[in-house]
Amino acid sequence: MEGFCQFHCNAATDSSAALPSSKQQHYSLLITHYSLLITHYSLLITHYSLLTVSSGIRNLAQPLARTVKVGLPIMKTYTSYCFLLLTLLLACTNQPVASQKTPNDSTTTASTVPAGSSATGTLQPEKPAPALKIGAEQLNLYLPDLQGKRVALVVNNTSLVGKTHLVDTLLRLKVDIKKIFAPEHGFRGEAANGEQVANGVDTRTNLLIVSLYGKNKKPTPEQLSDVDVLIFDIQDVGARFFTYISTMHYLMEACAENGKTLIVLDRPNPNGDYVDGPIMQKQFTSFIGMHPIPIVHGLTVGELALMINGEKWLEGGKQCQLKVIRNANYTHQTPYRVSVRPSPNLPNNLAIRLYPSICLFEGTNISLGRGTDLPFLVIGAPDPVYGTYQFTPRSRQESKYPPLENKLCYGINLSTDSTGLPEKKFTLSYLLDFYQKAPDKTKFFLTNNFFEKLVGTETLRKQIQSGMTEAQIKATWQADLVAYRQMRSRYLLYPE
Repeated sequence: MEGFCQFHCNAATDSSAALPSSKQQHYSLLITHYSLLITHYSLLITHYSLLTVSSGIRNLAQPLARTVKVGLPIMKTYTSYCFLLLTLLLACTNQPVASQKTPNDSTTTASTVPAGSSATGTLQPEKPAPALKIGAEQLNLYLPDLQGKRVALVVNNTSLVGKTHLVDTLLRLKVDIKKIFAPEHGFRGEAANGEQVANGVDTRTNLLIVSLYGKNKKPTPEQLSDVDVLIFDIQDVGARFFTYISTMHYLMEACAENGKTLIVLDRPNPNGDYVDGPIMQKQFTSFIGMHPIPIVHGLTVGELALMINGEKWLEGGKQCQLKVIRNANYTHQTPYRVSVRPSPNLPNNLAIRLYPSICLFEGTNISLGRGTDLPFLVIGAPDPVYGTYQFTPRSRQESKYPPLENKLCYGINLSTDSTGLPEKKFTLSYLLDFYQKAPDKTKFFLTNNFFEKLVGTETLRKQIQSGMTEAQIKATWQADLVAYRQMRSRYLLYPE
């Protein structure tokens, strides 16, 4: 009995260290009482034993014996009571301690149980984060709008629902698709950059294909006469000069002029985690830049459609009847890797992240790798001054007439860069480096002002030529970017 009690006293003493100071005081007091009880209990047992064997003093000890006999049950009961309290306190040491909020504490956490654990300390499997769902995958949100309607789609090879094309998905669901409008690179995404996309019939579905690249950039009233609803579902890459958003602009304009409804099935922006670059000036408006937004605009196509409508950038200040099917479980910081090439010359996610920076070379006499296996991943020209990496652009399906075709170029290879994708943001460093190395700087920029159309301003070329650093140049954009971010915030569908 004594050994058993001593074990629990020691255990209680060890466990009390885990309690806050207020509970430790109660613990210490109970342990003291419990120890005294054990001592008294032992003494009573010893006295009683001596009394029963010592006949010579039995008569004198009878009063004491009676006291012992009466006291033992009382002591046993009290000991049991203390033992019960001690057991309960021992159990309490395994419970989490409730946090005490201070007046300045804004947290609402009620306990210090770590994530993945239950209140009893048992490990529980963590719940997985809700899966990202793009707009096209949420059929229940837009199928009702298509019932009994004549539908046209603006889609390409990126318009997938899982691994099935949106057109095939909707046809299986008996949606009445009248035609497909094709952007740059065509419905199947196989045409080279700048190549004319012809009208025709899709051999897989027998649907009519109408090109929206070339002379016919906006659907005509005749082309929309047998259509009630249009769907736009194309993967964008978040750069102002990527022409799919220009196609969307003209589509919105046609819907506004002809009383048609446009449904935009939103998709994540792989460059949507930041905003950077000069704001486009109106005099440089073209199909590679139609809106007063920076090069990296930080919007999904759904958010941009809302901005175009809200800012009344359509011809005549018109607004179209617009519905955006949002991405589910998405923020602008959600890492997103595109699984299908959004353009024949963007072979992977690294090229997509580099695209806003490297595309500026389109306005120079430098090759950015079109006509190679690494477009937008290698940069060079026919002069060893630019670097040691060598490549030769050649005609191929995705680039029929690449700049510097069949010429051995020297430069750099960015495909081996081990820096993570999130760190790849818009930079002028590559452009400034090649300009400084150029033997004849007067021929570095093309004379057709294509560079100005790309960057949207005439200032940048002058800043580079004057020798300004990247930090100095970017500082001149900041006031405009602050105003843009304020405007952008009104149209955001997702947290930053």
